[in-house]
Amino acid sequence: MGETVAPRRDPRLAIVLDVDDLGLACSMADAVAPFMGVAKVGLELFATAGPAAVTAMTERDYDVFVDLKFHDIPTQVGRAAAQVGRTGARWLTLHTVGGAAMLRAGVEGLAEASGGVAQALGVTILTSQDERSPAVLEERVGLARDAGCGGVICSAADLDVVMAAAPELLRVVPGIRLPGSGHHDQARVATPAAAIAAGASVLVVGRTVTADVQSLAPDSPLLPEALSAMATKAQSVADSIRPG
Repeated sequence: MGETVAPRRDPRLAIVLDVDDLGLACSMADAVAPFMGVAKVGLELFATAGPAAVTAMTERDYDVFVDLKFHDIPTQVGRAAAQVGRTGARWLTLHTVGGAAMLRAGVEGLAEASGGVAQALGVTILTSQDERSPAVLEERVGLARDAGCGGVICSAADLDVVMAAAPELLRVVPGIRLPGSGHHDQARVATPAAAIAAGASVLVVGRTVTADVQSLAPDSPLLPEALSAMATKAQSVADSIRPG
């Protein structure tokens, strides 16, 4: 009888923890830990738990993607990015619409505070926006590249433009949906396999896996079953992009 091979965490998969309770976020992270290597801490969870949310995920051996989409004057962004850099986060999002000086301030603050470990990701065009221009996208990717960002956030449909403009940048793609899943408020979605085939570096996986858990209270008796189902869906995502 052959040995059972344990699941391998995929560093290309980021689980979205968009909930307002840190304990629930930890349960979600634990459920998908065999399959996903990145945890996304966004506005809702960070507003609830602050840097403790990042610490909780790094203690679970996740790379942490802090998705706060900073957009302010350069001084404020630089200082705020430095605070995020001290949390142990791996990535932080900055809005490219903030311009070159703001992006550079964020990149520098983040790098200095993290000892060069953390990188900024430039948000190009939100996946909820249906109208987009290749020229605008190219400009924003160029701003991210020239400011020293390590990557960009873009839709799967924009990957060809991004790779042509800055092939060296990490390409982080939200709007990932399992076949048959609803689009929710995302105008531009893709399946995991299609996004990887198109050139995505990291897939941001949210409601296609987490929706049932997000609808429950932390003390709901239905939570264990929902977490189990969430793990099954996470495995499906991981299996769909596994070679061979």
